[in-house]
Amino acid sequence: MIDKKKIEVCLSPALYKNYENKEAIAVVTDVLRASSAIVAAFMNGAKKIIPVATLEEAKAMKDSGYMVAAERDGIVRDFADFGNSPFNFTPERVKDNDIVYSTTNGTQAIQLASSSKQVLVGAFLNLGGIIDHLKKENTEVLILCAGWKNKINLEDTLFAGAVVDALLKTDQFYTICDSAYAAQDLWLLAKDNLVEYIQKAAQRTRLKKNNLDDVIEYCHTLNQTSIIPILRKNHLVKL
Repeated sequence: MIDKKKIEVCLSPALYKNYENKEAIAVVTDVLRASSAIVAAFMNGAKKIIPVATLEEAKAMKDSGYMVAAERDGIVRDFADFGNSPFNFTPERVKDNDIVYSTTNGTQAIQLASSSKQVLVGAFLNLGGIIDHLKKENTEVLILCAGWKNKINLEDTLFAGAVVDALLKTDQFYTICDSAYAAQDLWLLAKDNLVEYIQKAAQRTRLKKNNLDDVIEYCHTLNQTSIIPILRKNHLVKL
């Protein structure tokens, strides 16, 4: 175990102070929908995404001329160009553009993890790329689930479990983290029919209530790209 690298999973930003690790690569995930939308934006040619925690920051940057994607509780803010559905980030809108981005959970989690060795954005869309990069870097790993308003959610936990499962199958990584094992067990339970399993997720219900659940299947589609968003100072770019 001496030569192996540690994996941990933080299931909620509220727990982050117990996991913060400046020597680890942090993988931030917010499957429904922020991290999926960020990956989709880079798939469609976005140049840079600037995550901001507050709507006040997003509004100020809109006023200074930036394109802004902003939502709270899934609802697009009135000053924003669009919200955080991956389907909003079309090539026509985002290609070669810088986009300011503020969401209920995901962008705050990205900023929370900013002291880490690297901060990556992970989704099922780029799952294989994330796993391959972590194997190549062979350093400690912390998966930070954005959750929902500091509560644990199923979709981010499943993503974390998929990463843990893949890394523990190598001879490079180990864990003594109960939340990592719990996430792995959930992934093994759900992986053969992920979309069906996620129907019980609270966020799936919230999205359906607002007629925003058209993204469920897309956000749980594996390996659509190898693109990995990485935080450089205050913005995300393609690794």
